[in-house]
Amino acid sequence: MDYLRPTDLAREHGISTQAVRNYERDGCIPLADRTPSGYRVYTEAHAAALRAYLALVPAHGYAVSGQIMRALNTGELDAALTAVDRSHAQLLRDRGTLDAVGQAVAHLTTSPDSAAHTPVSSETFSIGELAHRLGVTAATLRNWEAAGILAPDRAPVTGHRTYGAPEIRDAELAHLLRRGGYQLDQIATVVQQIRTAGGTQALSAALDDWRQRLTVRGVAMLNASVRLARYVALLDVTPPQPLTHPTATAEH
Repeated sequence: MDYLRPTDLAREHGISTQAVRNYERDGCIPLADRTPSGYRVYTEAHAAALRAYLALVPAHGYAVSGQIMRALNTGELDAALTAVDRSHAQLLRDRGTLDAVGQAVAHLTTSPDSAAHTPVSSETFSIGELAHRLGVTAATLRNWEAAGILAPDRAPVTGHRTYGAPEIRDAELAHLLRRGGYQLDQIATVVQQIRTAGGTQALSAALDDWRQRLTVRGVAMLNASVRLARYVALLDVTPPQPLTHPTATAEH
């Protein structure tokens, strides 16, 4: 068996030998054997573990990547695979959210009422006044608030809701999207994104960047899967194939 030094592992990835030792300490690569004089001795399995971990990080993040590697290094294959599955499921949810927001923004920019969600006044409304303006009930506005769509100010003494220009914009936006058939959780996501981005045009650019980052992460997951599979093969922890039921191959 060929043995490797910490400098060999570090040089391959352009990192320090201290980083290699830190990854070993944190359980991201297996513990090294020691020479009689106390020097660390690594093997190809350690090198494969480090390649897998460093490929996992851009795909799944530091926390999940560490969780995956620690599970593998303690023989818990199912736990490692579960962590991978959860991360893939999160990416799928992110894609669904992105698509929903993108469709809603397209609805806003093409709707004849799309200008209605930008207030031109600095006046404030009570909940009754805003409900009357939109043609909805006060209970509807409270439901939108509970869903995270609206965040009105409250009078210090009475606790009455007051809606300024940003809240009026958000309410009109929600009303428009609700008529378009969008669910409250989808509308809340759009409203929050528009608050952050500063408008539908800025949000469209942000969505393009978001989609690109999801694509980069998806490709990173493919690369990480290859590295991880190679490491799992070296560990020889893959469970045996299930036995074929006798009737499955019987001739009829």
